Amino acid sequence: MKNWLGISLGDVTGIGPEVALKAIAAEAAVDDAKYLLIGDETVLTQLNEKLALNLPLKKFSGHTDSGRFFYINTLSESLPESLTAGSPLAAHAAVAALREGGQRCLRGELAALVTAPVNKEAIIRAGHKFVGQTEFLSELANTQRTAMMLLGTDERGRWLRVALATVHISIKSVPEKLTAQKITLAIELAAQACRDLGLPRAKIAVAGLNPHAGEGGEFGDEEITTIAPTIRAMQKNGFDVVGPLSGDTVFHYALQGDFDAVVAMYHDQGLAPLKAVAFDSGVNWTLGLPFIRTSPDHGTAYDIAGKGVANPGSMIAAIRLAKQLARNKKSA
Repeated sequence: MKNWLGISLGDVTGIGPEVALKAIAAEAAVDDAKYLLIGDETVLTQLNEKLALNLPLKKFSGHTDSGRFFYINTLSESLPESLTAGSPLAAHAAVAALREGGQRCLRGELAALVTAPVNKEAIIRAGHKFVGQTEFLSELANTQRTAMMLLGTDERGRWLRVALATVHISIKSVPEKLTAQKITLAIELAAQACRDLGLPRAKIAVAGLNPHAGEGGEFGDEEITTIAPTIRAMQKNGFDVVGPLSGDTVFHYALQGDFDAVVAMYHDQGLAPLKAVAFDSGVNWTLGLPFIRTSPDHGTAYDIAGKGVANPGSMIAAIRLAKQLARNKKSA
């Protein structure tokens, strides 16, 4: 449905429901989108009242329903009113909401899915095999050709867009897991992301793995054996890509506008600079899925959950990006 946006509530003992409600309240006046909040009804209705948002929430029964703000509970019973942080019940509910949102996107019932934060440790403790929401949705969609992109702006409105060649693995395993195929995929998807965003070009910089991009092999040879040959192959295939560039400077030049996106070799190499410049407005975008999925770039923040002080900036940015991508897709 072209103007339906799904939001899975994530771990309800965190700040997900709060930032979701605050974000759609902030966005309500700027478009005519319809929002389907996927998660516990009691949590939503009580929080809506507590925050004095006064959103006219309605139980979803079908896409012809009148109104704009709907909820659907994926569990047969409501959650208890008082749950400890990281509760197994909350973890089960988070996984159920994520699955429901993904399935509705796959059926074409939602134009995009925005996912509120979950706690991986809590989900695993609750008995689920779980690496992350990106991997969960990739498996649900039966595709492995996905990559994570984080993007956001600094206080001057300058964009930083970072795609990751490897994601949720240990630092010591990165050299082994970093393959030409993964770097190729990240470059391909980063270039496609630039086109999906409607950018006039898709100039991609690839970071090296080692300090100073290996210093000619002095600090490691992954740049020589894997990264540089992959970049040359992509250049021959018509991609506007350069590197490997030193990880301590490439993000600066990207922020200056020299590059439209950076491919980072591992999780923290890409996320640390992104969060330094766009902590409150960063967005996680899963590239390569057959549907649009974005997420705020922060965690459950158990320490401030329930206090009403959570900043919805990243969730607002995630919703806006999802809507932008849906509009671009519709007009393509």
